[in-house]
Amino acid sequence: MHDPRVLLDPATDAVRRLARRGFHLDVESLEKLLTSRNSAIHRGDEARAEAKRTAAAVKSATPQERPALVERARELKAVVSAAESEHRELEAQLQDLLLGIPNLPADELPDGASDADAEVVRVWGEPPAFDFTPLDHVDLGERLGILDLPRATKLSGPRFTVLRGKGPALERALARYFLDLATEHGYTEFSVPTLVNRETMTGTGQLPKFEQDLFKTGVGDRELFLIPTAEVPLTNLHARETLALEDLPLAYTAHTPCFRSEAGSYGKDTRGLIRMHEFSKVELVRIVDPARSRAELEVLLGHAEAVMRGLGLAYRVVKLAAGDIGFSAEFTYDVEVWLPGQQRYREIASASDCGTFQARRAGIRTKAKDGTRGFAATLNSSGMPIGRTLVAILEQGQQADGSVRIPEALVPYTGFDVLTPA
Repeated sequence: MHDPRVLLDPATDAVRRLARRGFHLDVESLEKLLTSRNSAIHRGDEARAEAKRTAAAVKSATPQERPALVERARELKAVVSAAESEHRELEAQLQDLLLGIPNLPADELPDGASDADAEVVRVWGEPPAFDFTPLDHVDLGERLGILDLPRATKLSGPRFTVLRGKGPALERALARYFLDLATEHGYTEFSVPTLVNRETMTGTGQLPKFEQDLFKTGVGDRELFLIPTAEVPLTNLHARETLALEDLPLAYTAHTPCFRSEAGSYGKDTRGLIRMHEFSKVELVRIVDPARSRAELEVLLGHAEAVMRGLGLAYRVVKLAAGDIGFSAEFTYDVEVWLPGQQRYREIASASDCGTFQARRAGIRTKAKDGTRGFAATLNSSGMPIGRTLVAILEQGQQADGSVRIPEALVPYTGFDVLTPA
């Protein structure tokens, strides 16, 4: 969330920057609400100050003076009450407006609004060459006997999956491998709830704008949401807290199931494991000094890339266009893995710098040794989504005889180095 005064400061250039991501900032409405709210605050403060002076005057007033002063005190009490009521209403309207304004994209991001506008930063590894026509992960998974989409559809409908045999073993191995790498890089592992409240979802920017993308449930009269990513609970661990600046950065990780309705995405990636309603992921979150957020993003990206390199998977890093980054992000790198079945690179992880945007919403403050206060910067990245990494392993590791070679780094976790057709 933004400080409205910063949005209205010409030096921020908020209108132009938000237009790059396709958002029109209604400056007139924002300025009107801010002015009206501040006016209500000022009227209330003036009335309270006069009421205090009037109360003191009543004590020393003569019998003749006292009735008029008492009447004035009643009038001032009504003025204060009206000003407070108006302030609350205008504050709520202002907050609603601010909660719907996305983060300001960094100027160094390329123009555009789709993955076609992304800027390639680097490419690692050679896409595997085959002397046969490579299969996609669905055909491979079914031949190997580890993937059963028809039964998943029978149980829950489309965009769910059932893994069996060595499939779940490989899925479990990936999670352990990712978490071990994360702890080697200094991340503290957490086990967090997958059901969170509205305030928590609002803190990281999923609400109110993207409620249609979430699965909502409840316990009694409690409203709860299934998390779309562990970024939500991990970042909000420090909601409404003040952190010592010298204790930053904080580095957290968690392996959780994730749930997304994929509203508006039907017709996209309907085959296989690319776009699911339920999937598991290891998430990386860093809470840092805002002055170091962009440098910390490079550190975070390096940790995501280390996963890919450790598995020997060909990938590339792209800088997303200004109109294609997430609501809370100001800068995003995507890690895209090569999928032979599609003959293209596909996103497998995103590393984003959110600046102080989420911290303002969640109330994650900082205090320096000299007493200076501010807000933390938050960053997040997929440490990898298990399903999409499984897709890449199947497709890049496939052999002419229908088997799939398992990356060497996973063998200590799986106990096997090859998947063979069932």
